[in-house]
Amino acid sequence: MQTTDAFDGLACTDCGASFGVDEHGRCPDCGAPLSPTYDLDGVDADAFGDADAPGQYRFGDLLPFPADAAVTAGEGATPLVRTDRLADELGVAAAYVKDEGRNPTGTVHDRGMSLAVTAAADRGLEPLALAAAGNAGQSAAAYAGRTDLRSYSFVPSRTAFSNKAMVNVHGGEMRVVGGRYGDAAAAVDEQLETDYHSLQEFTTPYRHDGAKTLAYELLDGRFGDGGSDAPGLPDAVVLPASTGELVVGVVRGLRDLVALGLAEEVPDVYAVQAAGCAPIATAFESGADAVDAWTGPDTIVGELEIDAPAGGDLALAALRDVGGEALTVEDDDALESAVTVAQTEVVEVGGAGGVALAGAWRLAEAGTLGDDDAVAVVNPDAGVKTPDVLRSHLMGKGI
Repeated sequence: MQTTDAFDGLACTDCGASFGVDEHGRCPDCGAPLSPTYDLDGVDADAFGDADAPGQYRFGDLLPFPADAAVTAGEGATPLVRTDRLADELGVAAAYVKDEGRNPTGTVHDRGMSLAVTAAADRGLEPLALAAAGNAGQSAAAYAGRTDLRSYSFVPSRTAFSNKAMVNVHGGEMRVVGGRYGDAAAAVDEQLETDYHSLQEFTTPYRHDGAKTLAYELLDGRFGDGGSDAPGLPDAVVLPASTGELVVGVVRGLRDLVALGLAEEVPDVYAVQAAGCAPIATAFESGADAVDAWTGPDTIVGELEIDAPAGGDLALAALRDVGGEALTVEDDDALESAVTVAQTEVVEVGGAGGVALAGAWRLAEAGTLGDDDAVAVVNPDAGVKTPDVLRSHLMGKGI
């Protein structure tokens, strides 16, 4: 399989064992997730991100597969939207929304799915299968369709209709499972009567690796000295947490930038969860070493209703390694935040993005964000994924 020069292979996140690119699941020695490793000394920092390649593959020096070998639809290169009215509300120098809803299927998952499906397609592995809260299933079907590989997306019954419809539109097979995300995850092995190649987060080594390119793109902003026109990273990054892959990927990407000398330090990272399903935030706040499964998950933001996140422990460790924090917000605050930004800043923010925005408001109210800070808030999916949820919030207010 064609790989990039800096790609060293895969390493176990627990026991540290090393493997080549031919390994495509979890660690065969201890069962922990694998993660790609790279030779940073072989990367030309002065030219990093300057490659003439589509989307995230301009950062091909720190991706496993080169652009000309990748299954890509131009994912990445999403806009960093300056939101001045949001900055005024937060009382900060500058605020931006990193709008991942502009990816090919409207979700940040496209970044990692491009890599994961590339690895599978090179070997002709099929069928591809995963459980998903919604967006990842749609993304998987789209990228699998690009390669003519069969795919199965197992989604809980409460998944948004838009995701369900588009899984089939992209040519994927869909299994709707009664219950919630955990029930869908259990159904994959229960219902598939054949061997399959998993695209599950932290089973494939590549989904969280794609998420790190979001962090690389923050260098495209003009964050220097409180949001001036000088290049640099923001003072704070606020993002929603679900499976853990976004937190793990973004933190890794930020650390890469520091290691390459492209940034002086990792910004403050804040991972936000809905109060009705907050296993990562609860573990962080309690000082626990591991994330326990959430009992009775209940949030209107279905994309974040992940009761037992596969990357929970890794996300917890990533936050602590960089001095980050985790917090929770209520559903009503999340939806109100999403609607407010849509009405004042043009950006169509989904429920998960609303959770991140509500987290930013909570941090501002607590005085954690200062008036000289530049803040980037990650919106992981398009608001049009779940317009009924946002509209229902307005109806509840009599609008």
